[in-house]
Amino acid sequence: MKGCMALVFCVAALTAWVVTADAKELSITTIKEDPYIMSRGSELEGYCNDLLSELSKKLGFKYKLHLVKDNRYGSMDSSGNWHGMIGEIIRKEADLAVAPLTLTAVREQFVDMTTPFMQTGIGFVLRKDLTSEESTFSLLSPFSTNMWVGVLIAFLLTGLCIFLVGRISPTEWAEPDSEEHSFTLLHSFWYITGALTLQGAGPHPKSLSGHVVSAIWWLFTVMLLACYFGNLISMFHSNNKHISIQTFEDLADQDEIDYGTINAASTMLFFKNSNNPVYRHIYQHMERKKSYVSNTAEGFRRSQEGNFAFIGEAASLDLAVARNCNLTRSQEVIAMRAYSIAAPLGSQLVKNLSIAILQLSESGELTYLRDKWWASSCVGANRAHSSKALHPHDLRGLFLLLGLGLGIGLLLALLELLSRARNQAKDSKKSCCSVLTSELNRRFGSGRESTEQDSSDKSKA
Repeated sequence: MKGCMALVFCVAALTAWVVTADAKELSITTIKEDPYIMSRGSELEGYCNDLLSELSKKLGFKYKLHLVKDNRYGSMDSSGNWHGMIGEIIRKEADLAVAPLTLTAVREQFVDMTTPFMQTGIGFVLRKDLTSEESTFSLLSPFSTNMWVGVLIAFLLTGLCIFLVGRISPTEWAEPDSEEHSFTLLHSFWYITGALTLQGAGPHPKSLSGHVVSAIWWLFTVMLLACYFGNLISMFHSNNKHISIQTFEDLADQDEIDYGTINAASTMLFFKNSNNPVYRHIYQHMERKKSYVSNTAEGFRRSQEGNFAFIGEAASLDLAVARNCNLTRSQEVIAMRAYSIAAPLGSQLVKNLSIAILQLSESGELTYLRDKWWASSCVGANRAHSSKALHPHDLRGLFLLLGLGLGIGLLLALLELLSRARNQAKDSKKSCCSVLTSELNRRFGSGRESTEQDSSDKSKA
C-alpha cells in the first residue's frame, strides 16, 4: 500500500514538474526593450528570449512569443482595470509575461510571480558633461597621466643634457685637472628647476651649446606653463557651470537639470508612495513639470540630448551607460527590487518556473546571460573622449622642439671639444683621436690615468 502511494506521489510530482509536449503551446507576452527583447529582422532576441529558451529546455514546453499591444508593463487605472502585460495575464490573453517586470505588492495581488531572475534598484543617468566630480588632485587635472610622465622624462633628459654639456664643452670646463666643475648633476637639475618656476638659478652656461640648451628649455617651460594654466582656468570655469550630482538628494536640491521617469510604472509609484521627504520632493517635481516619459528609449534619448536626468531601474541604466559613452549612472542605488515572470493566479507553472530559475542561477547561467547582453561597447573610449586633460600628442610639437634643441646642444658641445682636440693635436703632434679620447677620459672620471700617461710621454720626450 505504501509503495503504491509513493508511486502515485512520484507520478504527480513528475507531471507537475514537466509540461509535456502534448500540452498546448504557451502564449507569452513581452515588451520590446534593449537588451531584454530586441528585433532582428522578423525574429526576437535578447536576454529574456535566451532565458525563455533555457526554461523551455528544462521544463519541456513550447511557446509563442508576442509583443504586448499597448507597449506597457502593467498598471492599474482609476477604474481598477489593468493595462500592459499584467492586463493581458489577468484577461487570460497570455499564459506568461516574460520581461523586466518588477515584482511589486500590487501586482502580486492580481497575478502570481516567480522567483526573481534578476536583482536591481533605482538610479538615474545623465550626460557626463552636466556633472562635475570633486577630486583631491584637481591641480593635476589639466594634464593627463601620460602627459605628466612625458614632462618628467623631459625634465630628466634636459638636466642630464645640461650636465653633459657642462662637462664636454671646453668653454664650460677648460681645465678638468685644476678647475672645479660648476655644472654638477645636482646643480644641473637645480638650474632647470629654477627655469621651470621662471626663476634663475646661477651660475649660467657660458658656452654656445649651453646657451642653446638653456634657451630651448626656457621656451619649452614657458609654453608648457601657458598650456597648463590655460587648461586649468578653462576647467575651473567649466566646473563652475556644472553641478555635483551624485545622489538623489543632490538631484532634488537643484533646479537646473530636469528629471523624470516612466509614467505610471513601478518606479514612479515608488516615489509616489514613499514617505521619504527627498523622494516625495522628486515626485512632486515630476508631477509639477510633467517630466514623465513614455518608455526607457525616450528617457535615454532625452538624457543624451542634455539637461535631463532619467530615473529608472539600474539594470536598464547600466546597459545605456555601456552603449552610450557620454552617459553616466548615479553611484547611489535605492529601493532594491527584482524582475520576475508573471502568470495567472493559481497557475501550476509558477512553482516549476521558480525552481528552474533557481537552478539556472546556481549553475551560473543567469550570470552568463547578464554578461552576454550587458557587454560594454565603450571600452577605452570613455577615457579617451570624456577627459579634457591635455595628452602628449596635443603638444607633440613642443616635445619635438625640445628634443631637437637638446640634440643640437650636445652636438655643439662635441664640436667645441673636437675643435680644441684638433688644435692640441697640431701643437703636440699627436693624432686628433688620441687627444680627443684623452680629453673625454679627463672629463668623465679617468683623469688620473690620463695625467699619468701624459707625464710618461713627457719624460720619454
